[in-house]
Amino acid sequence: MKLLRRVYYVLIFTNILIAVAAAAQCALTYLIFDQPYNLFIILIEGAATLLLYNFSFLLSKPKQPAESAYARTRWVFRYEWLLWLNMIIAACVLVYALFHVHLYTWLFLGVIGAVSILYSFPIIPYQGKWVGLRQLPAMKIFHIALVWTLSSVALPAVELWAQGETVDSVLFYSLFAFKFLFLVICTLPFDIRDIAQDSYYHLRTIPSMLGVEKAIRLCYILVAIHSLLVVFSSAIPWPIKGGILATNLLIAIFYRFFIFEKKGHYHYTYLLDLALVLQFVFVLLSVALFRAFGG
Repeated sequence: MKLLRRVYYVLIFTNILIAVAAAAQCALTYLIFDQPYNLFIILIEGAATLLLYNFSFLLSKPKQPAESAYARTRWVFRYEWLLWLNMIIAACVLVYALFHVHLYTWLFLGVIGAVSILYSFPIIPYQGKWVGLRQLPAMKIFHIALVWTLSSVALPAVELWAQGETVDSVLFYSLFAFKFLFLVICTLPFDIRDIAQDSYYHLRTIPSMLGVEKAIRLCYILVAIHSLLVVFSSAIPWPIKGGILATNLLIAIFYRFFIFEKKGHYHYTYLLDLALVLQFVFVLLSVALFRAFGG
């Protein structure tokens, strides 16, 4: 048990878990589209995520990391060489994979990058000054969900289109909407956890506007809405639905017994990153079981 806990912490602290989650969500799109996995697109998704999150960590390095109140900050900068090693490997993988995708995919990656920059770049007028999207009320969570949906759903679709493959438009738009809502579900608890920190930086997030208890109830409501939408969707096949609904049940369990029950244990929130990986596994198993026993 101690070994599993240590592995879990290392995966969190090094951002490897979130990178694997991004790659898994990208692979899930190919599974739902019933298309062969494109390893290069999946590698781009995982490597770019690892680079982005690690680079963001370096930018936020405090003057005295060893004296930080956060265990993750202390650990990361105690082993900063590991952070740099991960970034070097991720950069090499990213460059290699980029030479194996279409030019249109490069252009779309530029669009995703531009949308990402809007998060903090002061380009929007608000209350007499120029701000980034993060300063707009409640926009933080939706911006994160949008960037992840663009990269995990639209990016594979663009590469498939560039290679001459066709993707059912109803399935694409349904998956885009479902994935966006699912990512909000997985992101909102982080905002609840970080409510004090966000308030310090004058960020008006959904939890700071609703209050913690109402935001927690909203999490459960969104899981229920997402589940109902998936059940009644005519675009998503039942084998896919089975895996998605199993993941939603797992997330509700995480909410009830870990994330919202054991307050102060920030690491439990990262179980939602694990859920992003498990969703791919559950859908894969559900499809395999259906093919084996359902014909």
